[in-house]
Amino acid sequence: MTSASWHTAQHEEFRIRVREVLGDLVLPHADRWEEQSYLDPAVWKALAEEELLGLGHRGEAFLESALLLEELGRTGYAGVRASIGVHAYMATSYLDLFGTPGQKEVYLEPARRGERLAALAITEAEAGSDLSRLRTRARPSADGGLLVSGEKLHIANGSQASFFVAVVKTRDESAPARGLTGASLLLIDADAPGVQRTGQKMLGWRSADVCRVVFEDVAVPEDRVLGRRDQALVHLIRGLDFERLVAGLLAVGGVAHCLELLNEHVRRRRIKDTPLYAHQAVRHQLAELVADHELVGQYGWHAALLHSRGELDSRTATVFKLKATELASRAAHVCLQFHGAQGCLDESTVARLYRDTAAGTIAAGASELLRDLI
Repeated sequence: MTSASWHTAQHEEFRIRVREVLGDLVLPHADRWEEQSYLDPAVWKALAEEELLGLGHRGEAFLESALLLEELGRTGYAGVRASIGVHAYMATSYLDLFGTPGQKEVYLEPARRGERLAALAITEAEAGSDLSRLRTRARPSADGGLLVSGEKLHIANGSQASFFVAVVKTRDESAPARGLTGASLLLIDADAPGVQRTGQKMLGWRSADVCRVVFEDVAVPEDRVLGRRDQALVHLIRGLDFERLVAGLLAVGGVAHCLELLNEHVRRRRIKDTPLYAHQAVRHQLAELVADHELVGQYGWHAALLHSRGELDSRTATVFKLKATELASRAAHVCLQFHGAQGCLDESTVARLYRDTAAGTIAAGASELLRDLI
């Protein structure tokens, strides 16, 4: 994002430091994490020691978070950025917004120290973009708590998580309900009896530790209800705007990485002793991508500023997430096309970028849903 007019010198110094830290802590290990399907546990504490897991979710402090998210995208590993983004922002944002002091002490503060890993458990087989078909339910237990049963899918950080922020139906099944009325956000310990986790092999995001999680009569104390009971819809609307802002910033960074790779390739690759860059058709496609990246990046920084002032609206968050992730998908397609057969090799960087962009247009709201909302 070329947004120097929005940034102070301190912001630029912070961006440089973040890029260096990620270069030391993430990039040397990212390929291995892609193979093993999750990040090494030690990296979380290392990132926390660099003060990158406890950056602000609100106020002016969020502007540093926006820079971190872009730089995570710029690493070129969408699985890594999804894992860190879910832990440091998407899942823990609900604790930051709605958690009690006790919940923050037990869950949020250890998460910021890299001691407990967070995951977000929302999606189900019949409840993705349409959460009105939620089937995971909680019933009262003898000790006054809840017993949760159901199945959640596509959960990043699934096998390594210490706890889940889960959306669960908590109202009596006999009571009339529409949509998400009667659902609550619950904090569920991952090591609780009755929690079963199974890895899901995904097209992309291979280091994001995506899992299927089954809850079988999992005991959840009453004080683990996050926010107001039976009011998950209200909390999710606010949380999803933030998730879409986060997803858009990650995608903008991903586009920057893709453009760097493309620029290097078209100058180096030669056809009949002529670099690809010499062909007008190639240059024009690159120009379109660069121009769109400038526009979407500036809009993203506008959205980040609105959020820092407490003024982010659903329309802005939705427009940004849609355009950023769709641009990432288009840039990856052009990158693959210009690399030819070499880019189609499964182990190639280009193939990974192409695979990874598919999930970006689905997570936090599929593009079709976002267009409908707009």
